[in-house]
Amino acid sequence: MRLRHTAGTRQARATSADAGMRITLLTHSYWPEHSPPQRRWTAMIKAFSHAGWDVDVVTPVAHYPFGRRALPRRMAGQPFQLQRGQFTEKIMRVPYLRHGNSRAARLVDQGYSAMLSVPAGMLLQKPDVVIVTAPALPSLAAGYVLAKLRRVPLIVEMRDAWPDLARDARLVQGSVKSLAEHVVEFVQQRADLVVTVTEGFAETLRTRGIRNVATVSNGLNLDAIPVMDAPELERPVFEALYLGNHGESQRLDVAIRAAALVGDSMHLHLVGHGTQRPALEKLARELKAPVTFHAPLHGEAMMERYASADTCIVSLRDDWKSFETTVPSKTYEVLAVGRHVTAMVRGEAARIVADAEAGDIVASDPEAMAALWRELAADRGRLVRNGDSRQWVKAHAEYEQLASRYMDLITDLLGKAPVVPQ
Repeated sequence: MRLRHTAGTRQARATSADAGMRITLLTHSYWPEHSPPQRRWTAMIKAFSHAGWDVDVVTPVAHYPFGRRALPRRMAGQPFQLQRGQFTEKIMRVPYLRHGNSRAARLVDQGYSAMLSVPAGMLLQKPDVVIVTAPALPSLAAGYVLAKLRRVPLIVEMRDAWPDLARDARLVQGSVKSLAEHVVEFVQQRADLVVTVTEGFAETLRTRGIRNVATVSNGLNLDAIPVMDAPELERPVFEALYLGNHGESQRLDVAIRAAALVGDSMHLHLVGHGTQRPALEKLARELKAPVTFHAPLHGEAMMERYASADTCIVSLRDDWKSFETTVPSKTYEVLAVGRHVTAMVRGEAARIVADAEAGDIVASDPEAMAALWRELAADRGRLVRNGDSRQWVKAHAEYEQLASRYMDLITDLLGKAPVVPQ
């Protein structure tokens, strides 16, 4: 189906709603994996399906986060075979390269899968629009090529501040732009729409001349997050909790050093995985810090860990400028749970924590974090929240509203798109 020009936005929306829409989504991770793109797009596709839209997902055989298939074949999928999703979506799997934790190995794997995503996408029914979500960066090139071959508009979704993040992470150095930067900017400039997850990065792209940029933030389904009772006012050990990626971006060594400074009167729980986890475990042993490392948790087990916590950590290093316009995806979940937040963030993420009255913003410094935790342990009344953070999520980051906005953006885009001869 190809939407023709209409007399106005309302008519375009009605036309698309009546006839349905078909989307091809390229993503490096999807159900049954547990990952940021999976959480986001599972929620989006659920809403799209309820509206009668069809989504075809092109994604590798499930192998996140360990770089190898850890699920039965019927769940992980098989290369170039269609698999039914949780809703009405169909999933076309592509091969992957087994790899370890190194950044280079992951990039090679992503490039291999992205290359094969183009022929996989051509096997599917022609869509009205191609959406590619990044990172992984090689997917951007695949999305661009697929949209050109299918002669349909391209929506590029930037879930991180690329290519800026490449400079901050020293993946790229020197004054000359790298091939990766050129590719990212080339695709961004030629996309029919660029969707960011923060307003700050959207504004950055506009200043660079990207012509059509919109923001659809990360979020969650609030109904799936229970309301927690307040932490006990009398408790001998103060508990801090971090859930999420253990990578360079999070600077979790600061939290470990802070826990070591506070000592046995507290306990830090780190839940998740990532490239820095072995080094963090070694640091905790060397410092004899009161830290327990946990494998990734989901569902009821994760909620039990939240219930046990006095404060939850949201963390991004403060020496990468791109993180001024980055909000960790777990932020919204922590706000919804209603626990006190220890926020080692700045820029847009810090503003969200402050607006939601969710906790304390602290410098990326072990002494400062340790001092805050000692204060909270001594005055546990500060840990009792008023529910404002959950209400903030309801108003700004509930997926039902976010999906509706995404659908409006797609409908508006296709309402303006020229007719493509069949």
